Amino acid sequence: MTDPRHAEPREQPAEGTHLRQIKSYVLRAGRMGPGQERAYAEFGPRFLLNYDANQPLDTTAAFGRSAPLILEIGFGMGGATAHIAQVRPGDNFLCCEVHEPGVGALLKLCGEQGIENIRIFRHDAVAVLDHLLPEQSLDGVHIFFPDPWHKSRHHKRRLIQTPFVNRLARHLKTGGYLHLATDWEPYAQQMLEVLSAEPLLANTAPAGGNGYAPKPDYRPLTKFENRGLKLGHGVWDLVFRRL
Repeated sequence: MTDPRHAEPREQPAEGTHLRQIKSYVLRAGRMGPGQERAYAEFGPRFLLNYDANQPLDTTAAFGRSAPLILEIGFGMGGATAHIAQVRPGDNFLCCEVHEPGVGALLKLCGEQGIENIRIFRHDAVAVLDHLLPEQSLDGVHIFFPDPWHKSRHHKRRLIQTPFVNRLARHLKTGGYLHLATDWEPYAQQMLEVLSAEPLLANTAPAGGNGYAPKPDYRPLTKFENRGLKLGHGVWDLVFRRL
């Protein structure tokens, strides 16, 4: 999960390179606190996975069990991720995040709260999908509050676009789900258009509605989200299933 109010990008991609170079993240400055640094040292060996493009992930070995696999892309500081993993102990959560303070924060939560069903790649989720996970291997994908890139000239940097959604859909098992959430309505509209146009996916929202799903019970309200709701800001959830 990422805070959608980020600084401007430092550089632009070369013309025509976006689809080839799409990434699930933008690196942000941040300094780890002493607690997060201790969490890396103490809990990193237990919960962090090493990325090796030549070695597909053995999820049973990584988690020590076989269970439904949920991929989370971008978990911010990890509070919502930890909550979801605790209320869904029967699922395995494979989490990708490159922001080191956020990784440290989630490691701290996992270690101190005894959360055993989370494993973390400190690596780009696109590369994880392309090299470590076979198609039709995921039972679910979570992407909560990705950067909306508010300015029109930056919309091409948005994560939720046709090629990436097709990549996600192909990695889902039949019946698997893709759950997105955003608090930026123009991005929610784009998400709905892109997901609705993907032939491998079907919307689970109630018929006759606006296309958005009720917030699933497992997704908690974050502090940021609560603050926005009190100010009258909306939040839009989208849940689609693989056909």
